[in-house]
Amino acid sequence: MKCYICEEMGGDSEAVSICIVCGMGLCRRHAIRNDLEIWEGGYPFPAKKKGMKLARILCKYCDAALRSS
Repeated sequence: MKCYICEEMGGDSEAVSICIVCGMGLCRRHAIRNDLEIWEGGYPFPAKKKGMKLARILCKYCDAALRSS
């Protein structure tokens, strides 16, 4: 699998990971490690943050979307 972002820019890099949100293949240069908060609770409420975070690999587009929300 090739890195989607490198392909967009005319490059040719092998993917080493996949964005956990959209499934885009990513090389080491374009993979973003983001520690996301874990939530718990019943549907639809109450929901509360747990005291820990979970490491996830994201593309730049999904990382930007999660940071803006």
